[in-house]
Amino acid sequence: MSNNYVAIMAGGVGSRFWPASRTARPKQFLDIMGVGKSLLQLTYERFLKLVPKENIFIVTNGIYKDLVKMHLPELTYNQILCEPSRNNTAPCIAYTAFKLQQLNPNANFIVAPSDHIILKEDAFVDQLKKALAFTDANDALVTLGISPSRPDTGYGYINYQQDTQPAAGVFKVEAFREKPNLETAKGYITQGGYLWNAGIFVWKAASILKAFQQHATEIYDILGQDKAQYNTATEQAFINKMYPTTPSISVDYAIMENADNIYTLPSEIGWSDLGTWGSLHAESDKDDAQNVVKSDRAVLKEVKNCLIQMPENKLIVANGLEDFIIIDEEDVLLIYPKSKEQEIKAVTKELREEFGEDYA
Repeated sequence: MSNNYVAIMAGGVGSRFWPASRTARPKQFLDIMGVGKSLLQLTYERFLKLVPKENIFIVTNGIYKDLVKMHLPELTYNQILCEPSRNNTAPCIAYTAFKLQQLNPNANFIVAPSDHIILKEDAFVDQLKKALAFTDANDALVTLGISPSRPDTGYGYINYQQDTQPAAGVFKVEAFREKPNLETAKGYITQGGYLWNAGIFVWKAASILKAFQQHATEIYDILGQDKAQYNTATEQAFINKMYPTTPSISVDYAIMENADNIYTLPSEIGWSDLGTWGSLHAESDKDDAQNVVKSDRAVLKEVKNCLIQMPENKLIVANGLEDFIIIDEEDVLLIYPKSKEQEIKAVTKELREEFGEDYA
């Protein structure tokens, strides 16, 4: 049996992709790319190049259990980890590590989001094979770093030690940096030794649990107090009871910024986190006016650099627009400046309070 596993995190709401992405059907379950498959399905198929389907697990919120099964019917229910509450990524990863270690004490696994674009899939697979080999042989926590193509202010950065002799291309991490302003981001690019933090991790279950025991003891103690429950009929009841009592904290804050055995693998894999409508515009094919138009009936005049998505058979006529997002979901029409798209997440909170959950 292979010791390599994949855990795909698919529990987020994707509120920056509102109104297409809603609490009832988040973006990982949508055909955002227009290829006939959801982002979750595309991510799953990508990892089949690395491990057999039996070794792929989906970590999601309990309310999406049936949606996951609908999109990936070949998985067993034991491969769908259901969180009863949204407690950020640290408890989510600790839960996964305990479960996989009980399944296989030598488990070595990848943690990856369900909603990223990887254009160079072969390079992606090759890099992860290197990372898995490194973590299998070392007590190491590896994060995939993306070689930056521009000074982007929307990503966190990884500062790595360029002067260290890399083993299989893996470098020691010096520090993690929060999302910078533009001048700081430009400095990172000029200076070198900085990568985008993609939130894709590789480690042995034993290594990451050791890190939780040292740096996030409360999470370790809560989820590890009865390890025999994992992969049994009583696992969900145990998780439903204990998981909501864990601190809500990201794995970056809980572990990655505190542990001293952090490494990174600089990678060029055609990556985008597909976090916003603007990133979808950036990654999509455009017409001569730099518009991305997902509509079979559009009459556009003096429309430039816009993202337009309409329901089937609905005609849109537009004139004099530049740098706008226009998304028609029948019950909601969004028209928003692309430069202000980071506000959309906050807008959904206001809508929830004023109009209820159906619109959020």
